[in-house]
Parts: sequence; C-alpha cells; structure tokens
Amino acid sequence: MQDVRFIEGLKACINCGTCTAICAAAEFYNYDPRVIADTVQTKDDDQIIELLKSDAIWYCGECMSCKTRCPRGNAPGLIIMALRALSQEMGFFVESEKGRQQLAIKRTVGQWILDYGYCIYLEGVGTDLHPEQGPIWDWKQKNWNALFDRLDANYKGDGPGILRKIPEEALEEVRKIFEVTGGNARFDKIEEYSKNKAKEMKLEYGEGMDNEYFKHIYSFNNQKHNKE
Repeated sequence: MQDVRFIEGLKACINCGTCTAICAAAEFYNYDPRVIADTVQTKDDDQIIELLKSDAIWYCGECMSCKTRCPRGNAPGLIIMALRALSQEMGFFVESEKGRQQLAIKRTVGQWILDYGYCIYLEGVGTDLHPEQGPIWDWKQKNWNALFDRLDANYKGDGPGILRKIPEEALEEVRKIFEVTGGNARFDKIEEYSKNKAKEMKLEYGEGMDNEYFKHIYSFNNQKHNKE
C-alpha cells in the first residue's frame, strides 16, 4: 500500500474495461489489466498472493497505454510495477514460468548495466540466444567494423560516440545508485529464490547462462500464455 507506484496507479477502478480494450498485451496474452486492478482493489490477501504467483503480472509491457485512456486516471501499468517488485521481494515470482525468467533478465540486462553501463553490447544478442534476430543479424555480427564506420560509432572505445566505453567513475556512480536504492539487494533476492527453486526442480544451478536452470527458464514455454 505504501509503494508510490500503487499510490499513483490506483485511485478507484470502476471496472469499465477501457484499459483492457487499449492494452497491447491483452491483444495476445491471457491477460486483463482490469482484473489486475479489481483484484488489488479487493485488498484480499489470498487473491493478491495468487496474483503474485501467477504469470499474469509478467505479461505487461509497461507501455502505459492504460494510463492515457482510464476515465478515473488509474495506471494499471504502475500497479503491475508495484506487484512485480512485491513478487520479487517475497519470492513468489519463482512460482510462475514467466516470473522465473526474472533471473535471465537480471543476469543479462541487469548485470550488463552494472558491468558496462549499457543494457547490452552487440555480442550479447547473438542468434544462439536470440534466433528471432535471423540471418541478417548474423551478417551484422560479422561486419561490425564496416557498419560502425558508417555510423561514426566508437564501439568500446575511449571518448565520445555511440556504444563507447563508459568511464569507470561513471560506472561506479551507477553501481552506487543500485546499492543505495536497493537494486543490488533485489538482485541478491532474485538469485537466492531462484537457487532454491532450482533445487526444488532438481535442476543444476550455477553462475552465468551455462547451467540447467538458466537454460530451462530461458527456453521453456508451456504454450498456455497466448489467447486461442
């Protein structure tokens, strides 16, 4: 109740369904932001815990289209952010397929921000992990230098330019922000709960991406997420 995203995101849902009508995620997934807002509004702990354990809170793309249309000024996208934080904090995220993928986000995007200052460098988006990039991306991976020359890029270089190397003092600032705001503590909890879940699922757990648990959460799909 004290999360600022919840305070700003839910004034009073009147169940009109406008958010669901405009929601891009609801177009494809078994997802209904109106139900999310209505469930939270009940203040029923059992219902909310089930929500925290479900795939539903991980379908939202946080595009905030809901905010632009709600006649009461609610923002289901902000409610989702608060629920996601609570699910991670309490460890409920490991109870759903999409929730378990938080470890993959933490170890890729999250760790790259701390290590390099970017969400990801190009070598982190190879078609071994991202086959949807296709053969054109394979070609780009092999021809970076020529492409970057045309873009005036400075890939991992000192000085200005896109994808340049972020100075160490700037990276230290980023890491301090993560530390002070609780980001590092949240990352530790994601690791801790994920490790326990891996043990429960009898899957090998280790650092990086070359272990059974990571490969499972990254690739497994029960095919029950999309609308028929």
